[in-house]
Amino acid sequence: MKYKRILLKLSGEALMGNRQYGIDPERLAEYAEDIKAVTEKGIEVAIVIGGGNIFRGVAGAMNGMDRVQGDHMGMLATVINGLALQNALEDAGVKTRLQTAIKINEVAEPFIRRKAMSHLRKGRVVIFGGGTGNPYFTTDSAAVLRAIEIEADVILKGTRVDGIYNTDPEKDSSAIKFDHITFDDVLRKGLKVMDTTAFTLSQENDLPIIVFDMNTRGNLMKVISGENIGTQVSL
Repeated sequence: MKYKRILLKLSGEALMGNRQYGIDPERLAEYAEDIKAVTEKGIEVAIVIGGGNIFRGVAGAMNGMDRVQGDHMGMLATVINGLALQNALEDAGVKTRLQTAIKINEVAEPFIRRKAMSHLRKGRVVIFGGGTGNPYFTTDSAAVLRAIEIEADVILKGTRVDGIYNTDPEKDSSAIKFDHITFDDVLRKGLKVMDTTAFTLSQENDLPIIVFDMNTRGNLMKVISGENIGTQVSL
């Protein structure tokens, strides 16, 4: 295995499967089986999940809602998704812990770095909910921040496309995929990988990002094994 400890970033929209909103139990079960296979190889797995399938603060603000209020709603949506993923993983026989950046002691542990790292060393999958706990910061920023804090080897961003392209491959059939690209080239070409805050934080801490298709079964294992799928972003 190329990596020992990973931070897997999943979007809330990924959990919708073919639905228009909410959570698709079949997609959730598929993710759980792929994550289980990785943990059985001794890989330490932490996960940050978005909440866009339930509520997105930016969209709420555009419709007249107070941005801070909307972002707090988005944080709670990530906790809902975290609980759903935790349940799917435990149904698959994987031991987990859900930690949140906002205190919801009845349903999850508060985020404590030392506890999170202890859980990882014991083979538990740690799911981080609640974003960073602050409005105006995305779950991409939360993923990079938590990855740095737990000393992850890499951020794996699971999406519905198989890497980074020069244009949107879902709209442009002639789009060209990059197998490897530097942080500087991403910025120079204006490519969208993560929001600027998250991307800069990753660059400053020399933390590589791999963007890959999480919806193809077995891809997570292939990435961790070092196979050349997806797109790697590094210095």
